[in-house]
Amino acid sequence: MPDSPTDLLMRGPSAETALRPLRVVLAGPRGFCAGVDRAIRVVEEALRRYGAPVYVRHEIVHNRTVVEMLEAQGAIFVEELDEVPENAHVVFSAHGVPKAVPEEAQRRNLAYLDATCPLVSKVHREAERHFAEKRHILMIGHAGHPEVVGTMGQLPTGVVTLVQNAAEAETVAPQDVANLAFITQTTLSVDDTAEIVEILRRRFPTIEGPKREDICYATTNRQAAVKAIAQACDLLIVIGSPNSSNSQRLREVAERAGAGRAILVPKVGDMDFSIMEGVGTVGITAGASAPESLVQEVLSELARRFMLQIEERQVTTEDVIFKLPYPLA
Repeated sequence: MPDSPTDLLMRGPSAETALRPLRVVLAGPRGFCAGVDRAIRVVEEALRRYGAPVYVRHEIVHNRTVVEMLEAQGAIFVEELDEVPENAHVVFSAHGVPKAVPEEAQRRNLAYLDATCPLVSKVHREAERHFAEKRHILMIGHAGHPEVVGTMGQLPTGVVTLVQNAAEAETVAPQDVANLAFITQTTLSVDDTAEIVEILRRRFPTIEGPKREDICYATTNRQAAVKAIAQACDLLIVIGSPNSSNSQRLREVAERAGAGRAILVPKVGDMDFSIMEGVGTVGITAGASAPESLVQEVLSELARRFMLQIEERQVTTEDVIFKLPYPLA
């Protein structure tokens, strides 16, 4: 069982070696969100009920440690449904899928389970409502990200225009400016998205949108936690995978909020500890798809090299739980 932060704090230097002190500030909340937890439980419960193998279209969440853990239990990850044999069970990832994917699954008699995060599904429903009300939709997000592909794939080609940054917000030219709406990817930078929305509202005063941007509570909270500790940190470590949008945004937020340096580390084995030279205070957080075990592994390795003084800075408490989808609920 991994050491707790308290255990590590109480560990002193050995008689042979006096270790340099290092202040560690843990951001909270960090790590798994309710949507990620639900998606993992969908795969695990499917394996329990139906037996291995259970196929998963795309990484269930963007974290290799999680993927490898589920593979060890009998999950097989594929990129497209044509890799799934007839009559198999298949799970759709937390990022959501275009409507054509479940339609293809039904055509091929595949038993599918939808692990799409409910907050992503909410954006899908918003997009459908705007389309039904004959609005052209501007989607704020990153090209090629599975969530963006899934959301734009809820509607016919051409009715959603992707806006990736402030420069594109300034130049996008929809044909009917009187009938516009915007939606957003759930894992974006809160500040960047606010800037883009401000530009769109300035250019298109009648544009419809959510009362609050669709960035999920977990993304918002983790970015707020990083902002709360960044200025105190010579180095801020974000534990998460390179293909994780919310993890990449945490690194960017840390840099902008005043951290001396911010790095993204998938797991402890990927960390070059020479970067710790001259670091007096290190901050640690984890993306919403990164398990807490990865944080504890980094702490354990730091405790071998330094005398740790650990504090945890909690900006809010999360109590969100999402139910499993039918028929697993």
